[in-house]
Amino acid sequence: MSGVVKTDLAKPRDESSSPGSPCVPPCKPEQWTLTLSRSLTRWQNEARHGRFDTGRYRCRFYTWGRGPALVFIPGLSLESTSFVMAMAQLQTEFCCAGYELPVGSGDGASLAAYRHRYLRDDLFALLDHLHLDRAYLLGFSFGSTIALAALAGQPRRFPRAILLGGFARRPLALSEVMLAHWLRYCPGRIANLPMAEGLIRRHNADLFASRPANELDVFCVAECEPLLRAWAARALLMHHTDLRPLLARIRQPALLVYGDRDRLVGRKYQDELKAGLCNSARAEIEHCGHYPQLTHPEVFTEIIRQFLTPAATSQCAR
Repeated sequence: MSGVVKTDLAKPRDESSSPGSPCVPPCKPEQWTLTLSRSLTRWQNEARHGRFDTGRYRCRFYTWGRGPALVFIPGLSLESTSFVMAMAQLQTEFCCAGYELPVGSGDGASLAAYRHRYLRDDLFALLDHLHLDRAYLLGFSFGSTIALAALAGQPRRFPRAILLGGFARRPLALSEVMLAHWLRYCPGRIANLPMAEGLIRRHNADLFASRPANELDVFCVAECEPLLRAWAARALLMHHTDLRPLLARIRQPALLVYGDRDRLVGRKYQDELKAGLCNSARAEIEHCGHYPQLTHPEVFTEIIRQFLTPAATSQCAR
């Protein structure tokens, strides 16, 4: 397995000592020190967990560490705990904050009435609750669209951002739209769909091959855990979201991180985002799919470290 990172020549412009595009050496399997199970145990024991009402749903959140705030925004199906291996290493330098998107079961959210701007406003509400006037953002997949909306909406609050598997738009195929509309009315979880776990395992087995054996199992369970109704609502929201008109307003340095084997976000949408952001750089991790935070945690953590220069940002309340 290779952990080589390829970067483009363009570097984000930043008046305050921009680190530019990271250049990370290869990470060999025998060098790996992070494990998912150990990091989850530490996160459970060391992070400060809470819940608050955004006005639209009761949001689960946590903070871990001390320093400049770094907020992790989850994607379509995985919760923000998919980042715990990176957080375990970064919490000595950053206050890592994560939260979960509305699911409509037990949190009071009315998913049918949700709009994309509400997700942005929920993020603002979380930062207000944590008394954070400035923070770095790390948006994953669908979460990258929330990060983009936030960067455009309150630019002074967010000095820079990392967009992992990001896009400004990601429309679904007609068959996927029809499936999502049907799943909105179905009980149960993704695990209840025929062959769901088997397909997820088959598409990702080679990318997890050099990780500890149980981590693919944990990933498959996590991917199958979301409620069908919540997943379908997010998928349709993603389908109808097009943030290309906002991109010209985003001036902050942004790093776009992708795996070279990402099957979920095509190069068309990657290039579209890169072209629309005037102050961005791109990093590509070799032999990596859509989930580098799980398959390449050491390389991904080093990318974050090199791009986010600790500055005089607010710190999470203890």
